[in-house]
Amino acid sequence: MIYFVTFAVWNIFVAAVYGLDKLKAKGKKRRISERTLLLLAFFMGAVGAFFGVFLLNHKTRKPKFVLGVPFFVAVNLAVIWFFRNEFGGI
Repeated sequence: MIYFVTFAVWNIFVAAVYGLDKLKAKGKKRRISERTLLLLAFFMGAVGAFFGVFLLNHKTRKPKFVLGVPFFVAVNLAVIWFFRNEFGGI
């Protein structure tokens, strides 16, 4: 249960970071780097990034986000599946 809560909180945080970057973009303020946004997605934050990209309509013109984030979702889910099966449940 603790893993699920941690995963959920982390992904909410990642979605908030994507939202913050979108607000900064609209306000013409200093932005969060694309590298940072993609790393957050890669390190088990892909579900939050997915919502940030597709629900907030942020970075939708960038192929590395439109293609990369769904790929990271698949990788993140595969990691969860692997650890769940390997270690008897997360």
